[in-house]
Amino acid sequence: MTTLTAPATVPVLDADAALRVAADLAGELAQGAVRRDAERVLPAAELDLLSASGLLAITVPAEHGGADLPVEVVAEVFRLLAAGDPSVAQVPHSHFVYVNALRHQGTPAQQAFFFGEVLRGRRLGNAQSEVDTKHVREHRTTLTETTATTGPTADGGRTWRLDGEKGYSTGALFADWIPVLAHLGEDGPMHVAWVERTAPGVTVVDDWAGMGQRTTASGTVRLEGVAVDDSRITPYHLTFEGPQTYGAFAQLLHAAIDAGIARAAVEDAASFVTTMSRPYPDAGVERAADDPLVVHAFGEMDLAVRGAEALVAEAGRAVDRADAHLTVESVGAASLAVAAARASTTQVSVSVSSRLFEVAGTRSALDGLNLHRHWRNARTHTLHDPASWKVQHLGHHALEGTLPPNHGQI
Repeated sequence: MTTLTAPATVPVLDADAALRVAADLAGELAQGAVRRDAERVLPAAELDLLSASGLLAITVPAEHGGADLPVEVVAEVFRLLAAGDPSVAQVPHSHFVYVNALRHQGTPAQQAFFFGEVLRGRRLGNAQSEVDTKHVREHRTTLTETTATTGPTADGGRTWRLDGEKGYSTGALFADWIPVLAHLGEDGPMHVAWVERTAPGVTVVDDWAGMGQRTTASGTVRLEGVAVDDSRITPYHLTFEGPQTYGAFAQLLHAAIDAGIARAAVEDAASFVTTMSRPYPDAGVERAADDPLVVHAFGEMDLAVRGAEALVAEAGRAVDRADAHLTVESVGAASLAVAAARASTTQVSVSVSSRLFEVAGTRSALDGLNLHRHWRNARTHTLHDPASWKVQHLGHHALEGTLPPNHGQI
């Protein structure tokens, strides 16, 4: 894996620049996406480009020298990157989520340090989910206070021992810092332990073998006696004790990735039909692209993707509105807007990436073309959270005005 040699600081991008850089980088990512997926070539060089571009720093608060861009812009950056290569776009998902976590719960000193790291191009990973627990919000990984003879740390804090194993650790293999979700003490409240990727006791295993999103390296993180002091621990549980958009923000970025997959599927299908597909004889046309049934199908697909993209944009605006004035009602509205976006992008990305073959014809199924990566990517990534539960929350609100629950998955 290539190690990023970061500049002193990365560019601070305004909204227009961020979108322009994301679009340009997406074009570069698209050029190698087919081969990387087919051969499972991990995108280390591509992530170095992403880090150096300044895009990973666009949510650093202005008071810490960052661009502090609106959530709507961040979502569009993710959508653009995902249209180029959704695996590359998914890798920094947790990076943005944990930058957001620092905004919510980091101390001034923690914020100054880690935002400074991000502005230098450093990447944050993820060690959150556990594979062998009862459900996705159950965790066993624990920070245990040590009785080390060395006494307290230089700043007077305590030292903790971190032990556990995490799965689906997207971004960890490529990270400089890995935020680890863990109990503070046996069965204690959930906290985030910030550990260096190269710290003693940290092992990142590249054992991800999904049928889609193949180059995200969403494998295993093992933590054995990792030393963590108080200055590298932030509360997680407190995030959900009042109105918050933490969960909506994370979910929105997932929706943006799915929207990007859907748009790329339509564009690749159009390219194939206009250059490779043969017309069906009954259509009486010279080109497959002139078959009225094919034209109508593309119209339907484009309509569906446009709707999903619009819901993503509106959800971003809803989160921005809630962040400007946090109330139970404003964050509930934001969560519902994001739920609608996630439900839509889930359905559209899977259906469009499947219908691609219907409109493109038999030749499009050749394995060497790897057009099936769009469906594999969509089907894999949309499993992150059940879309049906998004629809349930929308239904309860439509029927009785019930706001969704206050947790990190809505």
